[in-house]
Amino acid sequence: MPGSTFDIEMRLLIEAVYLKYHYDFRGYAMASLKRRLTAAMGRFDCSSLSQLQDRLLHDASVFAQLLDYMTVQVSEMFRDPAYFASLRREVCPLLRTYPSLKVWVAGCSTGEEVYSLAILLREEGLLDRTLIYATDINAEALRKAEAGIYELDRMAAFTANHQRSGARVSLADYYTAAYGRAALDKSLRKHIVFSDHSLATDSVFAEVHLVSCRNVLIYFDRPLQDRAVGLFREALVRKGYLGLGSKESLRFSAHAGAFVEVVRADRLFQKRGDA
Repeated sequence: MPGSTFDIEMRLLIEAVYLKYHYDFRGYAMASLKRRLTAAMGRFDCSSLSQLQDRLLHDASVFAQLLDYMTVQVSEMFRDPAYFASLRREVCPLLRTYPSLKVWVAGCSTGEEVYSLAILLREEGLLDRTLIYATDINAEALRKAEAGIYELDRMAAFTANHQRSGARVSLADYYTAAYGRAALDKSLRKHIVFSDHSLATDSVFAEVHLVSCRNVLIYFDRPLQDRAVGLFREALVRKGYLGLGSKESLRFSAHAGAFVEVVRADRLFQKRGDA
């Protein structure tokens, strides 16, 4: 059955993005991209994806704005508090046995999860020996993440999540409020390296003890999911940990045999010692 005009235009636009800007969305879930590109057409006042493609090919600033539609920038601090509670309970005891630590937050978006992990590691006495790699394909999101400044009206929800994660102090200890914004403690950023990295095209860049990649794989098709998990497997030390999002799983992954479930409900896995 012939494809719809929209679907044909969408595939041509994705190919154009890859050839012109070297961002590879060809392995992303088409249904999700379709919704986001439909919204982008309205934002750019385009009647078709072909019109949008023409604009982004001839104006790099259009692509920079379009990237915010093609990548999902939805996050919050200590999102799914039970996940962070499991990290405290199941992962931190083993991490304490290492003299130095490296953590990779893949698909870090605007940084909420990165700072959540940094705060958790400080509370568990581990941050001073830890280097956190925070990566994303969206340069604007990385800029916001590195700034570490969030709207003050979001902090109440963040604080509630923090407490449910097992915290014994207040989240207010980690930020300064002024002019409707909350600026996170700069000492947290000293342990974080923000960098561009694509799970679709790039390679492993470090050996790490924990990978946290949550609510990212759901936007990939199966081959790209397997590629990403393969990168995590390669990056992790023996018996290193992998955290996924609440709707994600390794059940059908080609790399499932390399991991054991630690906490099924919180999508927390450990790399086998012989994997």
